[in-house]
Amino acid sequence: MSLRTAGSVLVVFLWSVAVVLGQNVWSVTYTTQSICVLEGSTVELSCSIRYPSGTVTSTVWFTKWGTGVEPEDLGQDPEYAGRLEYHGDKKNGHNLRITDLREKDSATYKFRFITDQTGGKYTGKLGVTLSVTGLQVKVTGGHQDKTLTCITTCTLTDNPTYIWYKNGQHLDESTSPQYKYSVSSNYEDSYSCAVKGHEDLHSPAVCVQDQICYRVTYTKRRICVLKGSTVDISCTYVGYYSTTSTFWFRSDKSTLEDLTRDPGYTGRVKYTGTYRGPFTLRITDLREEDSAEYRFTFKTDNFEWGHSFPGTTLSVTGLQVKVTSAAE
Repeated sequence: MSLRTAGSVLVVFLWSVAVVLGQNVWSVTYTTQSICVLEGSTVELSCSIRYPSGTVTSTVWFTKWGTGVEPEDLGQDPEYAGRLEYHGDKKNGHNLRITDLREKDSATYKFRFITDQTGGKYTGKLGVTLSVTGLQVKVTGGHQDKTLTCITTCTLTDNPTYIWYKNGQHLDESTSPQYKYSVSSNYEDSYSCAVKGHEDLHSPAVCVQDQICYRVTYTKRRICVLKGSTVDISCTYVGYYSTTSTFWFRSDKSTLEDLTRDPGYTGRVKYTGTYRGPFTLRITDLREEDSAEYRFTFKTDNFEWGHSFPGTTLSVTGLQVKVTSAAE
């Protein structure tokens, strides 16, 4: 798929498909006909339905439908396991929320419902086309006049604001996907972009003058684990010169503090790893208050990686049993 500059204004359509059989009206109205969102984010697809009589007994969102059989319910697809939520009632709206979006989720999503009346089945045939994209920094121009553009494979919905980072430090915010200031000519400098509200879904940091530059790459952007367990949070980092300091810290602290010196983590934190290999933060005996965003930084004699570059968000949870009535 060709890459093109991201940036758009959201236009919402009410897209309705109806069939009239005598005085009987069947319809599925989708709130929008297409949407483009970031990989790793969450999207909600919605529709409303009309039917002449009876009671809705079954509803399904799907992307695949073989000949002669009922469509495959997304809720039964292992590719979506743990990532789907359904909202709404059987008479009015029907919403499908998909979390932790992946590029392979890109498809046309359709809604089908069945009533207790003879022949009471209907499918909204056109559906909603979902496109899922990552962010990349495109570098163009010569050695002294380079231009940076934050690009995607589809036009992002919601007229996004773009955020730029240089060497892990927040630089600028703009509604234009193009970086508007002069680009550094230093070989060791790297740039990355993100969309406001989804800072953790930033693009990979890219070198603008060569293939070796300062950069940090996190193995995972989000981790959810059980209270009392152990977690490994990892990254790789690259720099021009020998490091003098490496450590992990919580982004929600008012002052930058090495976790190994934080009294709240005494005896529970360990660092492992080397330069260019995975550098890992291990936290044992996890507590719910350990839920936070964790970032990595390193120093050399003449450089320090910025502290505003998004890291890995950890969620620590316990287990509960939820009891619901059969009516729910």
